[in-house]
Amino acid sequence: MSDTEPAAPKVKPGGSFLSDIRSSPTQIADVQLRFEAKRALVWASVIGLIVLTIYISQSLLVIFGAMVFAAMIDGGARLIGRGLKIARIWRVLLVMLLTILFFIWLISYAGTQISREAAQLPQIIEAQLGQAVLWLDGQGFAVKQQDIQNIAGNLVSGVGTVTRAIGGILGGLTTLFLIAIIGVYIAMEPQLYERGVAWMLPQNRRSDFYITASRMGAAMRRLMAGRLVGMVFEGVLTWAMLSFYGVPMAALLGILTGLLAFIPNLGALISGVLMVLVGFSGGTDMGIYTIFVYFLVQTFDGYVVIPLIAKKTVDLAPALVLAAQLIMGILFGVLGLFLADPMLAMIKVFLERRAEQNDETAITGAAAADGT
Repeated sequence: MSDTEPAAPKVKPGGSFLSDIRSSPTQIADVQLRFEAKRALVWASVIGLIVLTIYISQSLLVIFGAMVFAAMIDGGARLIGRGLKIARIWRVLLVMLLTILFFIWLISYAGTQISREAAQLPQIIEAQLGQAVLWLDGQGFAVKQQDIQNIAGNLVSGVGTVTRAIGGILGGLTTLFLIAIIGVYIAMEPQLYERGVAWMLPQNRRSDFYITASRMGAAMRRLMAGRLVGMVFEGVLTWAMLSFYGVPMAALLGILTGLLAFIPNLGALISGVLMVLVGFSGGTDMGIYTIFVYFLVQTFDGYVVIPLIAKKTVDLAPALVLAAQLIMGILFGVLGLFLADPMLAMIKVFLERRAEQNDETAITGAAAADGT
């Protein structure tokens, strides 16, 4: 060692290097000021977390969509488990295989007849809206042609987006792929991720977390089961009744009705408007028949199918669901519109569990007061 090198600090018996180090220049000596600085740091951290949440809200929504997808896979695996006593991983793989086979069939079928119908649907809707404008003008209503053209353009654009999705041109393919991949990982080992979240919580909060997570999972599975059954029922029944009367594009309208049934309230309204517009393109009698089909399908689905599966488990007020859809649609677009209902259901389950905990605390406090 050279003479210019600093000597190593001496360590006293039982001491440490830190005992020979003086106070840091960044240390705040004043106790009150140090307390205020810590409190300011906490507030800054909270505000930073809020800003970060807003910044990554799209990514968080994708993760929530993956959880919804995982709940659907998990529900299918549990359903298969009632009949086949095999390992969970094989049941999950069986659900995924059946889903892939369904989409292969849908794409192969959509590649022929449905693609041709999808190309004609925007033109038919625009023509029917033009006839509706002429009828309103004949009845004395002051309708601006420019406003109607803007509405028609927006509607046709939305219809074109949906039909292109059916035809295989998916603008959000990357998002859907991420949702599917993350959802599959979660569905494979849901307890792994549940334990990971619980591990980050204080020990006295973990039991409540497991109870809340279990109830959320059950509510999500029932909600998605009801939604899938409703989608299949509405799509098949709409296609069958429209095909029976000879309505054009019956298969396309059936698929659109089934897909839009995933969005409560708003989806049924959009599919009904499309169905009626196409029906009136074939004449007044056909248009009236499509109105009858729409009300029959929606009434039976809303009052028989969905209540038997989902309404008793996740009872959400229709106006509240519609408001959530409008807000989520404005903030996050189509993905937010699709996930508004499941997110609202999870918030309801959380609030119900929170109210239950408050009741338990109040009862415990009252019992302790009576004991003293």
